[in-house]
Amino acid sequence: MSDPVASKSGFLCMYMKNHPDTLVAYVKYFGKVEGNVLTAEMSSIDSKGMTFVYKLKSGQSNSIRVSFDPPLSGYEEVKPRLLSMKAEAQEGLGMLKAPQITTFRIPRMAAFTGIMVFVYFYFLSPPPLGTTFLSVPVTSVDTFFSPAHAFRNATGLGLSFRTACAIFVTIHGAETLYTWSLCKQYVKGTIVTAAYVGSTMIFGFPMWIDLKRRVQQKRIESVMKAE
Repeated sequence: MSDPVASKSGFLCMYMKNHPDTLVAYVKYFGKVEGNVLTAEMSSIDSKGMTFVYKLKSGQSNSIRVSFDPPLSGYEEVKPRLLSMKAEAQEGLGMLKAPQITTFRIPRMAAFTGIMVFVYFYFLSPPPLGTTFLSVPVTSVDTFFSPAHAFRNATGLGLSFRTACAIFVTIHGAETLYTWSLCKQYVKGTIVTAAYVGSTMIFGFPMWIDLKRRVQQKRIESVMKAE
């Protein structure tokens, strides 16, 4: 099966000659080339990455390979990926201000993880028979959790409530710290930051994945405005 991007390599390399500053940014940021890069050209591109030939102020010339992570699945992904990488490179090199997220939103995927959290505690850590909550009758509580007790009796799987909470807090706590690090870079406002951090503790990975997606969208928008 032929590479859908490699077959267009010649055209793309010729097109990118019109964006010399972008090519230099790719080489310096993603290629981690130190020194004063005077010029850079894209010599080839395929679904797995790009190859550049660059020249330093000292007169030294060299080539470098920059991989796509993840690889491109088709030719239609070339433009948005290159724009996203351009924004990331310029931001990393101090040529572009980091995008700022000023609003909070809960992605649809959070509803799924919310259900999974409920299922996790419901089936693995139901309260003992005879437990009551507030003024709820014991019989009502036992009836509600009877499928969970049946599951535990049939499979032998189960955790104490303390252990279940410890596992939950460990996993979501790590994700919350990552969200906090993203918020320090890209989120403006204490309330929005608190909303993202608190929601990640409850819903987990959908929150920071959506936040990263919003940052990428802002990056691309800023690059499109500058062009």
